Amino acid sequence: MIATKVKTVGAYEAKTHLASLLNQVAKGKEIVITRRERPVARLVPIESKRGKSDVFDRIRALRGVIKLKPNEAPGDLIKAGRRI
Repeated sequence: MIATKVKTVGAYEAKTHLASLLNQVAKGKEIVITRRERPVARLVPIESKRGKSDVFDRIRALRGVIKLKPNEAPGDLIKAGRRI
């Protein structure tokens, strides 16, 4: 996977140049918006460059990390409000 540099802009600049920032995001760039030099939001393209198989690979990798109790299903964790 190719690492891309993330652009960081302040909240005022983001408000002032939103149209330009959206054009950059549409081209695949990721932008982090900060407030007082702290990241508060991230603009990313709606269609990820990752394929569906990448998502499934990440889910499969979690199988070894998350341990379920006997007779516990992933749906039980979701209902309980636990993030998988």
